[in-house]
Amino acid sequence: MAELTHVDAAGNARMVDVSEKVASKREAVATGHIAVSPAALAAVVERTAKKGDVLAVAQIAGIQGAKRTADLIPLCHPLALTSVRVELEVDAGKGHILATATVATVGVTGVEMEALTAVSTALLTVYDMLKAVDRTMEIGGVHVVSKRGGRSG
Repeated sequence: MAELTHVDAAGNARMVDVSEKVASKREAVATGHIAVSPAALAAVVERTAKKGDVLAVAQIAGIQGAKRTADLIPLCHPLALTSVRVELEVDAGKGHILATATVATVGVTGVEMEALTAVSTALLTVYDMLKAVDRTMEIGGVHVVSKRGGRSG
């Protein structure tokens, strides 16, 4: 079993020391979806949701989520992100809205958590904006699709 990097020899939580690592370009892509009712999907597509343009607001929220990851996840390093792209796509056949985030930096640690946070924040925003129409929505499938750069990417 792999050694846990966020725990010291005594079992205490710690932030990983990355000061000896070499900076390189790093990128991560994450995705996830939210299942919504036909009425909620119609509100998105027709842009009739009472809170506004669901996809546009969720996109901005996802970008903001990536930028604030270190404030939300206690042991994440604060990173200078060089690019955050959040895309939302309606899949009417499945009754889903798919969120995909691509996050990049030039640094000493990866951006997987930032990509996952971007997707999660975007999907939570969709939920918030549509909850008046559909309280049965379900978020799922949030995962890292790919990563590049660094030692293991």
